[in-house]
Amino acid sequence: MTSVRINVEHLARVEGHGDIRLVMEDGQVTCCEMAVVEPARLFESMVRGRSFEEVPYIASRVCGICSASHVVTDLRAIEHAFGVTVTDRTRALRELLVYGSYLQNHATHLFVFAAPDFLGHKSVFPLADSNPELLQKALGLKALGNELCTLVGGRSIHPITAVVGGFTHEMDSAEYRCMADAMDEARAFALEAVDLFRDFDTVDVRTEGDLLAMVAPGAYPVCTSDAARFVRSGDEFSAQDVEEAIEEYPVGHSGAFLARVRKTGRPYMTAALARVNASWDALCKDARYAAAKAGLRPPELNPFANNIAQAVELVDVLDRCAALCRRLADGDFEGTSEPVPFTVRAGRGVGFTEAPRGALFHLLELDGEGRVQRASIMTPTAQNIANLEADMRQLAETMAAAGYDADLIRLEIEKLVRAYDPCLSCSVH
Repeated sequence: MTSVRINVEHLARVEGHGDIRLVMEDGQVTCCEMAVVEPARLFESMVRGRSFEEVPYIASRVCGICSASHVVTDLRAIEHAFGVTVTDRTRALRELLVYGSYLQNHATHLFVFAAPDFLGHKSVFPLADSNPELLQKALGLKALGNELCTLVGGRSIHPITAVVGGFTHEMDSAEYRCMADAMDEARAFALEAVDLFRDFDTVDVRTEGDLLAMVAPGAYPVCTSDAARFVRSGDEFSAQDVEEAIEEYPVGHSGAFLARVRKTGRPYMTAALARVNASWDALCKDARYAAAKAGLRPPELNPFANNIAQAVELVDVLDRCAALCRRLADGDFEGTSEPVPFTVRAGRGVGFTEAPRGALFHLLELDGEGRVQRASIMTPTAQNIANLEADMRQLAETMAAAGYDADLIRLEIEKLVRAYDPCLSCSVH
């Protein structure tokens, strides 16, 4: 009998702290755990009893990369509870704010966290020495995301201008046009990024579970729809019914709750890969061409392809943001971005956005004074961990059957975890 034990203490190049434990006996996995060792952060307890006006600012502190997504998600939950309908211009600005976090996150993940895996480095520092121009261009994309979030949200992280019903400040036409030009200039490097990750070798595996993404007819939505779809099964549900569609459950080896489809008990993946599978036809022309050139076409079920999907989204985001900025500069949206009037009332609402790492749900129950009585936050990483463990198990058994040794299996397991782009700090409640 051959026994293989893989223990990774504090996995490197991910957000937060987590350990990998994998045991194989005669090529069969007997233990496979992604142990999140973060302490409870008590997101929901922090907002209980707080006024709706404070909650988005508190929720933004869940994450330093996805803070824009948390703010917009919270605002959507509050507005659903109060029955608020925002203007088209406000919706466009919220898209820009969320897209700014995509530029921040994807550039960081792809080039600082993931690329060293495929270039034979243990960290980004050798890459900075061997190809400083590549890293500088990547950091330039992140800086562009920072600038967009600052101009729209008032700060590069933890936005302050987005409020219930609209925005308290908006940039002027010249700033919009300047940002549009900057997006156009960055597109060439984003296309290069797709080609770079296309050329990296990965193990041929198919994810075990389903794929979950926001959907809307003829659109590639990130914060403008309430509809979610499990791509492989085709089942759809409204975000307002998320607790009927998705079940969270605890496990003994991790500080994070795991998630599964309530109807089937299956795990699922939510990420850029899920969005590309769900809304392929709605990608911008350049992004769709780059994806097809890279071999990324639905159905793409290899979780390693999430890296390519993020690179494709960089191209898509730059095109969309340039177009949105020019339309906003030209006044091509009905209404203003000033907060619309509303009445505080008791109610329940679920906010739903596509954060950079995947589907994000905020559930809020408010009393007649607009104070939070109950809150629940389901982050993408918390939803992904069960599926990640299933994919780790499958990858290990596939590689063992092909004769790979323990060191190579360990390397590919780590690469797989990083391909999911987890934020382990955000996965604990």
